[in-house]
Amino acid sequence: MSLFRCPLCAGPLEREAHTYRCPNGHSFDRAKEGYVHLLPPNQKHSASPGDDRDMVSARREFLSKGYYRPLLDTLCCQIMSLSGECPVILDAGCGEGWYTAGILQALAAGGKRPRAAGTDISKLALRTAAKRAKEAEFAVASSYRLPLADGSVDVLLNCFSPLALEEFHRVLRPGGAFLYVVPGPLHLWELKQVLYDRPYPNEEKETPYEGFAYREIVPVEGAVTLESREDIRNLFHMTPYAWKTPRAGAERLEALERLTVRISFRVHSFSKIRNQE
Repeated sequence: MSLFRCPLCAGPLEREAHTYRCPNGHSFDRAKEGYVHLLPPNQKHSASPGDDRDMVSARREFLSKGYYRPLLDTLCCQIMSLSGECPVILDAGCGEGWYTAGILQALAAGGKRPRAAGTDISKLALRTAAKRAKEAEFAVASSYRLPLADGSVDVLLNCFSPLALEEFHRVLRPGGAFLYVVPGPLHLWELKQVLYDRPYPNEEKETPYEGFAYREIVPVEGAVTLESREDIRNLFHMTPYAWKTPRAGAERLEALERLTVRISFRVHSFSKIRNQE
């Protein structure tokens, strides 16, 4: 049985070789890469929603080189300590599945038997995710209408993706863990200094959310050196800066052959309050 539910009737889905099927006769084809499309047409805001091919490619190449490994290691340690023997993990807004795959590997190496699902609205990203973590399930779906049953998830990860709190609360079991990753104040500061005449730090704040209790905020700090124009270009194109940088800033960055830049993250860790459904 699949972790996913039918987006049309919320019935359980049976995962077959080439199809997902519910008892009410709704069926959804699996793409050749392995993911399934569970985003109904009336929930799509464009013909091809989500990150485009250039952003997906840039992020895939950049993350594959391990530049954000400190964040992945922190997430693995957090989820290892927060989960039981057979946890159900949801990576909401999973992108290319780099974090999903790394977490599954770490949990399995730690003697656990995890099941994992990843959702994203970009089918281009999920093509990579489904090939990267074949043991997980991936679906084209909106975080605001997750195709999962109430209380079915033990740990939910949201890494730089839309914050759909009502849905996150619904699918998490009481006491389940919610990890929300945001950039720290000086994340990619040296990149911003190249791009903008007057860069400013990211806002840092602690925000309580209804139905969730704070566990802790875990900082992740480090620095990476990008040794090629390709890596610098990939970092730029996987960030929102690629959409809003003045031409002069983009030209300054294009001229660089090497860049050392800070990486800074905050992992906000919550638990779903048990007496709320």
